[in-house]
Amino acid sequence: MAPDPALERAWMTQWRVAAVELAEQRRRELRELSPVAALAASDAVLSIGASLSLSPARHRDSGLVQQQALFHRHRR
Repeated sequence: MAPDPALERAWMTQWRVAAVELAEQRRRELRELSPVAALAASDAVLSIGASLSLSPARHRDSGLVQQQALFHRHRR
C-alpha cells in the first residue's frame, strides 16, 4: 500500500510545528534558568564522568589521536 501524500504532508507539517515549539520551549527554559540551577546542572553532568571507572588503557590513551586520524583519512 502506497503512503498517502496528503497524510505524509500533514505528518511533516506537524513535526515542523513541533520542532519550532520545542526550540522556543528550550529557549524559554534557558532564559528562566537561574545561575545557581545552571551550576548545579553542570556539576551533576560533570560528576557522572568522575563516577565511572576507566580501563587501564584509558589511563595511557584517550583515543583522541586515533579518532583524529580516522577523520583525517575520511576527508581525503
